[in-house]
Amino acid sequence: MAKDLEIVTLLDFYGEMLTQKQHDFLEYYYNDDLSLSEIAANEGITRQGVRDAIKRAEKQLFDMEEKLGLVRRFAETKKGLTEITEYAELINAYNLRHSLSREINEYTVKIKAIAQDLRDQ
Repeated sequence: MAKDLEIVTLLDFYGEMLTQKQHDFLEYYYNDDLSLSEIAANEGITRQGVRDAIKRAEKQLFDMEEKLGLVRRFAETKKGLTEITEYAELINAYNLRHSLSREINEYTVKIKAIAQDLRDQ
């Protein structure tokens, strides 16, 4: 299951760099949950041909991630934005307990909003 999610994520990031057939086969297999036999019947090729195409496409996706690291960077950015939001909340809580600076409160609200906007993109 975890590998399926990993392939689907890689497909989201790098799918357009595959051939149309490779992309279609991965979509059918992982997103549409078709079996190798079903894909083979729909495409008019052997089950082994579908399996080989899927394995080659998976390898290409992993190779692209190894070289480009977009999924890794995306995950790191998302984690960083979560940490930024958490620290902004801690600063805001400290501010409320101690000095109650309106500016600090406004800045932490802006920081959290920016982090949320970046996370939503």
